[in-house]
Amino acid sequence: MKASPPLLDLRNISVVRGGNLALNRFSLLIESGEHVCILGPNGSGKSTLIKTITRECYPLAQEDMSMSILGRSVWNVFELRLLLGIVSPDLLAACTTDASCIDVVLSGFFSSTRIFPHHHPLPEHQQRATSALHRMGISHLASRSLLEMSSGEVKRTLIARALVHNPQTLLFDEPGNTLDIAGQVELRQIMRDLAQAGIGLLLVTHHISEIVPEIDRVVLLQRGAVLADGPKEKILTSDQLTKLFEIPVRVFPDDGYYHLHA
Repeated sequence: MKASPPLLDLRNISVVRGGNLALNRFSLLIESGEHVCILGPNGSGKSTLIKTITRECYPLAQEDMSMSILGRSVWNVFELRLLLGIVSPDLLAACTTDASCIDVVLSGFFSSTRIFPHHHPLPEHQQRATSALHRMGISHLASRSLLEMSSGEVKRTLIARALVHNPQTLLFDEPGNTLDIAGQVELRQIMRDLAQAGIGLLLVTHHISEIVPEIDRVVLLQRGAVLADGPKEKILTSDQLTKLFEIPVRVFPDDGYYHLHA
């Protein structure tokens, strides 16, 4: 059987944002179905990496650079968005309108944030959206406006939207933002369930407490370059994270999770 192409194969890419070099000769290989965390402080290049993956940013053209996503270097951006399951703060900001839960989930088929008059969801779309709501345990919220939901319910809606295409990998960008403690616990359990169901996880965060036990590889990102990359137990150490965050910190493993104290 032919192996699936890598989710990401980035080699020596440099990306400029706002006149600054946000990614500096950055290289990263992530296989489809792999569970990986990209961990870094604010300003390390995490958001630029996300936007490069989603083709909102493009690397500088250099002779020794290359970039492929799911085995292809050239994409119709709308086609790509149908294949990548993404849950991000940008999407959250765009979706928190008076649109209903089911409309937001259906919007994943149209690369939008709600259903507009020119959109015509098919019966298959309706069925898959309903199934995704059920999977996230929010079927009862289908007709409710996102403005009337809690942060946790909105997050579940966005995950359901990402799931309607049955993606091989879900990309979570700072997923715990806006969530209270109960919401963070629920989110971690959702991520664990998805990983155990065979969906790859790509978590981008600056909170090590969001790294669920199923994630076994961690990449440390600092000033647009890879500081360290390897098995979680070798990367999430006090010495490594002191270098990453540039303040003295201590790391405490706890039942598959890790916690950080300054």
